[in-house]
Amino acid sequence: MIESLNKAFCALPGVGSKTAQRFIYHLLERNRNGGFELAKALVDAMEHVQHCHSCRTLSEKDICNICANTTRDNSQLCIVETPTDIHAIEQSGVYRGKYFVLSGYLSPIDGIGANELGLDELEQKLADDHISEIILATNATVEGEVTAHYISNMAKQFNVQITRIAHGIPIGGELEYTDINTIAHALSGRKNYT
Repeated sequence: MIESLNKAFCALPGVGSKTAQRFIYHLLERNRNGGFELAKALVDAMEHVQHCHSCRTLSEKDICNICANTTRDNSQLCIVETPTDIHAIEQSGVYRGKYFVLSGYLSPIDGIGANELGLDELEQKLADDHISEIILATNATVEGEVTAHYISNMAKQFNVQITRIAHGIPIGGELEYTDINTIAHALSGRKNYT
């Protein structure tokens, strides 16, 4: 039983056998009530959390709170790789549009193509929803850039403004400790200083 629990914890990203073992022994020796709460919360989430029918993020309802919010700007669509990206953007408090979650990035080597990312749904959304701007917020990785380029090419037929989130030096960062690719992105994406 402990071995199967260890395998279950190891299914989580970044959790190896030793970390799983620490979790298990902590719950069994010191926090059985916490273990029961964790088990109940996991079962509830697995049974009730689904993908939003509009943006594809995770939600307990058919339409998530962001998509259901009538004060959001329906003409802006921010395209992200994961639901956690939405959480990060929402914490900034700056963006007031809607989202579309790819749940990954294009990776032909791994068998992830346009169909797996729901790009047919995105194309239909661009055709039907009167979107004036899409914001490509995929990660600054090779796969993220390829995905952004693919979506950009697809979206050109819909006469929408296509923008890309800026990549560069983080606030508080120092140039001498920044990698050359980040510096190159920061220089090429520079804007007027007022």
